[in-house]
Amino acid sequence: MSETLLHSPATAARPKPAVSSLPEPPLYSAEVSVEAAASLAPRLFTQAPFSDQEGGFPTEEFKWMREAGLLTAALPPALRGTGLGHSSQALPLLQTLQHIGRGNLAVGRIYEGHVNALLLLQRFGQPKQVTRWAAAAHAGHLFGVWNTEAHDGVKLEPLAHNRYRLHGSKTFGSGAGHLTRPLLTAQLPDGGWQMLILPTDEQQPSLDASFWRPLGMRATASFRVDFTGLEVADDDLLGRPGDYYRQPWFSGGATRFAAVQLGGAEAIFDETRRFLRELGRTDDPYQRQRLGEMALLIESGRQWLRAAAEHEARATATAEATVAHANMVRTAIEEICLRVLPLAERCVGARGLLRPEPFERMHRDLTHYLRQPAPDAAQADAGRFVLESSRPAYRLWND
Repeated sequence: MSETLLHSPATAARPKPAVSSLPEPPLYSAEVSVEAAASLAPRLFTQAPFSDQEGGFPTEEFKWMREAGLLTAALPPALRGTGLGHSSQALPLLQTLQHIGRGNLAVGRIYEGHVNALLLLQRFGQPKQVTRWAAAAHAGHLFGVWNTEAHDGVKLEPLAHNRYRLHGSKTFGSGAGHLTRPLLTAQLPDGGWQMLILPTDEQQPSLDASFWRPLGMRATASFRVDFTGLEVADDDLLGRPGDYYRQPWFSGGATRFAAVQLGGAEAIFDETRRFLRELGRTDDPYQRQRLGEMALLIESGRQWLRAAAEHEARATATAEATVAHANMVRTAIEEICLRVLPLAERCVGARGLLRPEPFERMHRDLTHYLRQPAPDAAQADAGRFVLESSRPAYRLWND
């Protein structure tokens, strides 16, 4: 596939097939996004040490992402996207996220939030809103989802003339200061939760960078963000109160961050193998055993992602089953990553954990990113589902 098509799938001319009898690939194909992400991953990996600064942000990397057409890929073809994540395109989305995570987990974390926001606004937005926000994505605006409440959680005060005033803060606002269209949840006076998309290039919230002193994922700029005093209009509100927490979309999205995490584990596997080859230690039987186990784990994770995509595409799947299956995927990939990390440590030893080798940064980033909320509750929910089901194991996820 030509470099032009990879870097601009929405506008590039279709390549001519090498054999006249073969059909031309569709212009708006989700596979184009997968190939773009795969091609970009090595470049992201090379740049990662330069972006790994506390409070930093991968600005250059997101310029490349935009040039590759990845910032609009989650839009449907009618809006000049590739349909990534839509209907039968769940697997290409997970593969794209895995490739970006393989390149740089910090970029993957922010990109996953961007994709999440685009999917939410398409699911719950009015047609005019979707068109407006899609145009913003094409113009280069970064979206994201900021949901974690600070001690003074965000509240929405109704004003006259269909306007609203914001009060309070969010924490872990990944990409703060760089996202220009973050999706927020805010509490209404009656206790309901309302989504909104804030144009932060027009109204800038107050950022507290001192909040972000992390072990890893330093380049995500996940600051505390104070929105007090900012105002939004009625057409900035997304969906109805409570839509953000509707299942299976709220919990089912765990498969997306799991895909990014697996990409990080895959990068550790690739670097471990490179390191051993350069030291000439590939004949050591213990190293072979460790690499064999790591390969098994990585391939297991890939199969979990494929199963997640197949389940999402199954029309008969209930919301409850989808949430339970997503929780299993999330739990399994976390366990895979936690097993890959110490195996890599034993392979590379103390020498491999010295900079400028990438293991120290990769270890920090993956360890930090794996700390997603409520891991035990996620696994317990899957257990509750299977205990309450009377179906045999082979049919648990088929109906």
